[in-house]
Amino acid sequence: MEIVKFQPVPGSDGQVTGYLHTPIWEMETRRESFPAVIICPGGAYFLCSQRESDPVAMPFLARGYQVFILNYSVGEKAKGFRPLMELSETVRILREKAKEYWIDPDKIAVCGFSAGGHVAASLGTMWNDPELLKVYDNQGGKNRPNAMILLYPVITADQFAHQLSIKLVSGCEPGTPGYEYFSLDKRVSQDTCPAFLWHSMEDGVVPVENSIQMMTALHNAGVAVEAHFFPHGMHGTSACTEETFSRDDYNARWMDLALTWLDNTFGYHL
Repeated sequence: MEIVKFQPVPGSDGQVTGYLHTPIWEMETRRESFPAVIICPGGAYFLCSQRESDPVAMPFLARGYQVFILNYSVGEKAKGFRPLMELSETVRILREKAKEYWIDPDKIAVCGFSAGGHVAASLGTMWNDPELLKVYDNQGGKNRPNAMILLYPVITADQFAHQLSIKLVSGCEPGTPGYEYFSLDKRVSQDTCPAFLWHSMEDGVVPVENSIQMMTALHNAGVAVEAHFFPHGMHGTSACTEETFSRDDYNARWMDLALTWLDNTFGYHL
């Protein structure tokens, strides 16, 4: 395994750590390119949670994916499209350095938890958004992910919104056009990438309506979507393991469901 680090947008706070498989050269038959996943931890755009970083990165790595963790800009630095630009550039850089990082450039997924789900879904829906393109050159769509995995994601800017997250990323107050602009269920189009969603019906922090409305918008736009709504469980459970202080063997099944969905979406099997 090789570990790489880079800053996707010079001068910003965003930092990427990657865990890479390398070809085993002693084998006559060997895999020399792997699909990739970029993980965006949650934290209400106030911080990037360690619980939603390495503990979820390792299962993807074990499944045969190149894994990258993006610690994006937070707090006052979350506005002005900064987290979206950082994730956009991460995807573009991975395509640019596909040979160096042993990546299949046509199999790059973004994966986000809570506010990190908002970052991931922002790129999935807004990679070619006119307002983004005013401040960022996506080089003809090189920033578009091929799939997105959204786990108890912040999505809406309506009565079900996680207000702190939307206020920080928009820099605006609830009820204003700038605030409502970041309601991602309103940004879904036929250009949106396929999606996997998982949410708990009991989530008391980010209501399940965030995922339900996103699922409905994707379905209505003709975008492939798989969604799982589990009856019990609190917000922020990450991998639902002892390591993340949230062991729940029933809910932990989301990981295998997501991995299987991504394998099938990418036609990838070790």
